[in-house]
Amino acid sequence: MPTLEERNTTFVLSGELDSEQREFLDTFGYIHFRGFASPAEIELIRGELAEVERAWIAEERRSVNGIPIKYGLDGDGRRFVNRFAFTSLFSPKLHAFLADPRFELVRRACGDDFRLGEQEKDGVVVNHFLNVPGSSYTRLGWHVDSLRDLFYGKMPQPMWNVGLYLDDSHRDKGALRVLPGTHRQGLFGMLFGKLHFLDHGDDPREVAIEADAGDLTLHDGRLWHRVGRATLTGAASRRRTMYLPFLNGPVQLKDERSPTPFYHRFSRSLR
Repeated sequence: MPTLEERNTTFVLSGELDSEQREFLDTFGYIHFRGFASPAEIELIRGELAEVERAWIAEERRSVNGIPIKYGLDGDGRRFVNRFAFTSLFSPKLHAFLADPRFELVRRACGDDFRLGEQEKDGVVVNHFLNVPGSSYTRLGWHVDSLRDLFYGKMPQPMWNVGLYLDDSHRDKGALRVLPGTHRQGLFGMLFGKLHFLDHGDDPREVAIEADAGDLTLHDGRLWHRVGRATLTGAASRRRTMYLPFLNGPVQLKDERSPTPFYHRFSRSLR
């Protein structure tokens, strides 16, 4: 049984999860794989994001399938996308990358009955944190992903959020913080363990996942997590992570007629 002292352990995903990796994931609710994507693949994804961003800004797109696009202003006052939604639907190259056999290993790590929800929930999301005055995303308070299901009129469903790091993400850029083992909490703990998105405070139990570009993480949708504010500023603080939702249960596809979920209507004020 892994101990809390071993919670910063990293692994390499080269096949089915071995017993050590499975035990770590089951115990702590997250796992960190080094070097999942190559530098060339990360550059390809960054380039595709730049193309999607240019197109959305040019057409003044405000949402995708009911999910608002979050914009900010960089250090030079130029508009950029802070949060992409359903990103892979706008990039054939990105969609093809997600069909790579490595993601079948990721899916099986989540569970045989899980699927990649490219057209469900918020689709493939890219969070672009930049610590400048005009940014809409400089940090993200404590929250539990699975609680979003309540806004769709159902109890929290099993899900995994898989993060592919497009930049180095160490403590000086805020880093992802998780509370190990909280994926085992009940509904009361998910609802009232912290003030969702409003609470940005340090927690003595938290673990900072310090990842490099190309690393991959899995975390259970019931796990409390947050992103801290970078101590760096400007371009040096840039932190981009692509999140892939792996879901089970009934398929619920979205399209441009889909309504905006309630939590997105007030989320901007919580950043």
